[in-house]
Parts: sequence; C-alpha cells; structure tokens
Amino acid sequence: MRPAKRLLFLLLALGPHSLRAAELHLQFGALERMLAQMVFTHDGRRYVHNDKSNKCNFAYLEKPQITGADGHLRIRAKFTGESALNVIGQCVGLGDAFVVVVTATPLYKDGNIVLQKVVAASESKTGIYIRGVCTILGASLERDFKYPLAAEARRILEDSTGQPGYKRELRDFQVPALRVTSDALVIQADFALLVK
Repeated sequence: MRPAKRLLFLLLALGPHSLRAAELHLQFGALERMLAQMVFTHDGRRYVHNDKSNKCNFAYLEKPQITGADGHLRIRAKFTGESALNVIGQCVGLGDAFVVVVTATPLYKDGNIVLQKVVAASESKTGIYIRGVCTILGASLERDFKYPLAAEARRILEDSTGQPGYKRELRDFQVPALRVTSDALVIQADFALLVK
C-alpha cells in the first residue's frame, strides 16, 4: 500500500472526532519574521505616530526581538521618536532613541491573536518623555495589535495548489489555549478540515 493511501486509511480509521486538536509551536525566530512582514513594513520600521514624511513629529519601532519570560511574550525593540516643531527648518522640542521592552500576554479573541496586560518600559533610560512614550506605546499595542490567525489558518489549510483536485474547507476553527514557553508561542487549535 502506498504511503498516501496508508495515511488516508489511518485517518479514516481514527474517525473525525480524534483529529480535531492540533498544537502549533511558533518559534520566536519565525514570529519575528512574521512581524517584520506584517507589522514592520516601512523599511523595517513600524510607525506608531505619523510617518517618515513628518521630520519633526514621528515615532517608530524597529529591530524587534521576541523571547518568552514567565509565560509572557517579551518584545525588545529600538524606539526612535521626536515631538517637536519645525522652526525655520530646525526641529525644536523633545525626542529620543532608546531600547523599549514590551511584555504582554497573548490572547485569542474574535479570530485574532491580541495582546493584553501590555507593559512597555525603557531598558536603560528614564525621563518624562520616555515615561510618556512607554505609557502611550503600551496602550496602543493593546488596542491596535491583531494577528488574523483564523484568516491565516483558512488561507493556508484551504490552499489546494499542491493537490488541485481536492477542494478543502476549514470549519469550526477555535483556539482554546495559547501559552508562551522559553522558545515559542504555543497555539492549541481545534478545527475540522473537510476535503472534497
């Protein structure tokens, strides 16, 4: 019996209910690359205020590094920002560049991975501007960050380009648990995949 037929026979013998759960270990290196492709899209930067066209009033993050710590995601990135006025071609006001460390708990909600309990802090600097930036940054990441996990799962699992004769349909996609380990974001997924 060919390997593909053996696998199909095994899947049919197990029955539909025993194949519903899957665990995905999304290692931090892969997660960093995904963030770079989806979030850090402006020359490797993620603008959190204005954009590069505003020379005196902008803020961005770059070079994210992701690790796990005590069950939380830990994102370390370089922050650069300026809150100034353009006075005769010169920027006059506050600004700084520093390493920011964001800790957050990932949560699955409405088809997306979102961040909750987000805390942002400078790794080594302090000051009024830096404290204000970290407060705003933490609130904006908790409010705005959404990774469309259900849509991505649908896109990947229903892709039939490898076997064009078999249409696939993802059903009942749920994520009952997310956890952070020392090297990965672990996603426990429950779904049914119908092959037609």
